[in-house]
Amino acid sequence: MATLQAWGGGQLPNTARISTSQNGNGTSTHVVDRGASTERPALLTLTTAVGAAPTCTYAIEGSANGTAWFPVAYADPQTPETPAAGTFDITAAAVTHKLLRPGQPWRYLRLTYSANTTVTNTADVTIF
Repeated sequence: MATLQAWGGGQLPNTARISTSQNGNGTSTHVVDRGASTERPALLTLTTAVGAAPTCTYAIEGSANGTAWFPVAYADPQTPETPAAGTFDITAAAVTHKLLRPGQPWRYLRLTYSANTTVTNTADVTIF
């Protein structure tokens, strides 16, 4: 697993791909490092391809040190002021966006995929 830098700042935005056509359960292939500033928002973009009877559960996880992981608050673009921190499911081929709010104490970010049945995931994190 590689840690990819996407620090944002002077060259806004900065994007890192943390999963490319990833199948099965487990954590994303890579982790993104947004740098020391916790004041930058981020955008998670999930692109899914599916087979028969698709479903996948997603947990967005952050860490201050790259070792201890916790749920990261996110919001849907349709309701950007309504944060959630639990898991969510995708059951169709789609491009899904999650807004990761600023001010959260994570430097590192990853996804955990579970209950995955015939879903192939590509995930990008853009730091602003």
